[in-house]
Amino acid sequence: MSFANLKRNNGNLEKLTKALEKMSDAGGKDTEENYWKPEIDKSGNGMATFRFLPTVDEDGENDPWVKMYSHGFQGPGGWLIDNCLTTKGEKCPVCESNTLLWNSGVAADKKIASLRKRRLSHVSNIYMIDDIKHPENNGKVFLFRYGIKIFEKIKGAAKPEFSDEKSFSPFDVDTGANFKLKVRKVEGFQNYDKSEFESVGPLFDDMSKMANLSGYSLQAILDDKVFKTFDEIQSRLNKVLGIGGTVRTTMEQAKMAPKTVVDEETNEDYDMSYFESLVDD
Repeated sequence: MSFANLKRNNGNLEKLTKALEKMSDAGGKDTEENYWKPEIDKSGNGMATFRFLPTVDEDGENDPWVKMYSHGFQGPGGWLIDNCLTTKGEKCPVCESNTLLWNSGVAADKKIASLRKRRLSHVSNIYMIDDIKHPENNGKVFLFRYGIKIFEKIKGAAKPEFSDEKSFSPFDVDTGANFKLKVRKVEGFQNYDKSEFESVGPLFDDMSKMANLSGYSLQAILDDKVFKTFDEIQSRLNKVLGIGGTVRTTMEQAKMAPKTVVDEETNEDYDMSYFESLVDD
């Protein structure tokens, strides 16, 4: 879809601020080749510069991101890595199982529920300016999936904490700013704390170049095709937890101890990238 009508889309700061407040109060076909991920070197470091782009959905009323919840953990029967149905406001068997554990009042049960909780990521269109590892990507539009750490930097740009900081919309192609992604390995996990927005300014010296760019519909990412049904996820959950012919109580089923690679303090961005690599495998 074209960015030709982006002037009336939601790159402006007022609409972005309202979208962020709405989230606080409430809580085109895409394929994997349309997504960009940073390539990390042997030291666990990676860097690239890109620009977050406004929505290309024709009505211009949608947010410049979509939220996606997912689950990823390992049990006796293998891995469960699936999009969570709560993304669409529907019931999820994994979340229901976690609720049983959490409400049991037993500390060990709560620990299991925390390790199996849903993980939040966001997806936006980006324009690649400098992909150090793959310069052939420069000048192209991609979908970018990111976690809470990077989203907090977007919020910080739109709603700064300090009075001497000027707010701006990272999604505005005229008055926004390029984002320099810096990935480091800290205590074994991917860390994004040094990532930052550069100086405010237009994406192009000649903004007519935007008419030649095409982006991806973010709403299409939430198509039913990318979600399994409740019964399909329940079946996978049973297999992962080793629930077979033996009759067990509901709580016994929920407590079939899964293994996991993360704990409650783990960076959400790391969780997301790790689970993606497992899907690829």
